[in-house]
Amino acid sequence: MKTFDGLYAELSAKVEAAAPESGTVAAVRAGVHEAGKKVVEEAAEAWMAAEHESPERAAEEVSQLLYRVQVLMLARGIDLDDVYAYL
Repeated sequence: MKTFDGLYAELSAKVEAAAPESGTVAAVRAGVHEAGKKVVEEAAEAWMAAEHESPERAAEEVSQLLYRVQVLMLARGIDLDDVYAYL
Protein backbone atom coordinates (compact mmCIF):
# COMPACT_ATOMS: atom_id res chain seq x y z
CA MET A 1 0.00 0.00 0.00
CA LYS A 2 1.32 3.43 -0.92
CA THR A 3 1.52 6.36 1.46
CA PHE A 4 1.46 10.06 0.66
CA ASP A 5 5.20 10.29 1.36
CA GLY A 6 5.90 7.13 -0.60
CA LEU A 7 3.96 8.38 -3.59
CA TYR A 8 5.86 11.66 -3.52
CA ALA A 9 9.18 9.78 -3.48
CA GLU A 10 8.05 7.60 -6.39
CA LEU A 11 6.86 10.56 -8.47
CA SER A 12 9.99 12.57 -7.67
CA ALA A 13 12.15 9.69 -8.88
CA LYS A 14 10.16 9.45 -12.12
CA VAL A 15 10.57 13.17 -12.76
CA GLU A 16 14.28 13.03 -11.94
CA ALA A 17 14.74 10.08 -14.33
CA ALA A 18 12.81 12.03 -17.00
CA ALA A 19 11.50 8.84 -18.58
CA PRO A 20 9.89 9.90 -21.88
CA GLU A 21 7.07 7.33 -21.57
CA SER A 22 6.04 8.53 -18.08
CA GLY A 23 2.67 10.25 -17.82
CA THR A 24 3.86 11.89 -14.62
CA VAL A 25 6.89 13.39 -16.37
CA ALA A 26 4.64 14.72 -19.13
CA ALA A 27 2.21 16.17 -16.58
CA VAL A 28 5.00 17.96 -14.69
CA ARG A 29 6.52 19.25 -17.93
CA ALA A 30 3.12 20.66 -18.93
CA GLY A 31 3.59 23.18 -16.14
CA VAL A 32 1.85 24.65 -13.15
CA HIS A 33 -1.17 25.95 -15.06
CA GLU A 34 -2.06 22.58 -16.54
CA ALA A 35 -1.31 20.77 -13.28
CA GLY A 36 -3.55 23.22 -11.42
CA LYS A 37 -6.42 22.68 -13.84
CA LYS A 38 -6.17 18.94 -13.19
CA VAL A 39 -6.26 19.53 -9.42
CA VAL A 40 -9.47 21.53 -9.79
CA GLU A 41 -10.99 18.85 -12.03
CA GLU A 42 -10.12 16.04 -9.64
CA ALA A 43 -11.32 18.02 -6.63
CA ALA A 44 -14.73 18.39 -8.27
CA GLU A 45 -14.84 14.69 -9.13
CA ALA A 46 -13.89 13.75 -5.55
CA TRP A 47 -16.61 15.99 -4.19
CA MET A 48 -19.25 14.60 -6.55
CA ALA A 49 -18.24 11.02 -5.79
CA ALA A 50 -18.45 11.73 -2.06
CA GLU A 51 -21.93 13.20 -2.53
CA HIS A 52 -23.40 10.67 -4.94
CA GLU A 53 -21.35 7.48 -5.19
CA SER A 54 -20.06 4.67 -3.02
CA PRO A 55 -17.32 5.16 -0.44
CA GLU A 56 -15.03 3.10 -2.69
CA ARG A 57 -15.59 5.41 -5.69
CA ALA A 58 -15.10 8.44 -3.47
CA ALA A 59 -11.82 6.99 -2.18
CA GLU A 60 -10.68 6.34 -5.75
CA GLU A 61 -11.39 9.94 -6.72
CA VAL A 62 -9.62 11.25 -3.61
CA SER A 63 -6.58 9.14 -4.53
CA GLN A 64 -6.55 10.74 -7.99
CA LEU A 65 -6.79 14.18 -6.36
CA LEU A 66 -3.81 13.42 -4.12
CA TYR A 67 -1.81 12.31 -7.16
CA ARG A 68 -2.65 15.52 -9.02
CA VAL A 69 -1.75 17.65 -5.98
CA GLN A 70 1.65 16.00 -5.93
CA VAL A 71 2.12 16.61 -9.66
CA LEU A 72 1.34 20.29 -9.00
CA MET A 73 3.86 20.31 -6.16
CA LEU A 74 6.53 18.85 -8.42
CA ALA A 75 5.73 21.26 -11.24
CA ARG A 76 6.10 24.17 -8.81
CA GLY A 77 9.16 22.83 -6.99
CA ILE A 78 7.41 22.34 -3.66
CA ASP A 79 8.49 19.42 -1.51
CA LEU A 80 6.77 17.67 1.36
CA ASP A 81 8.64 19.61 4.04
CA ASP A 82 7.39 22.86 2.49
CA VAL A 83 3.82 21.64 2.88
CA TYR A 84 4.25 19.94 6.25
CA ALA A 85 5.53 23.24 7.69
CA TYR A 86 1.95 24.53 7.43
CA LEU A 87 0.06 21.50 8.77
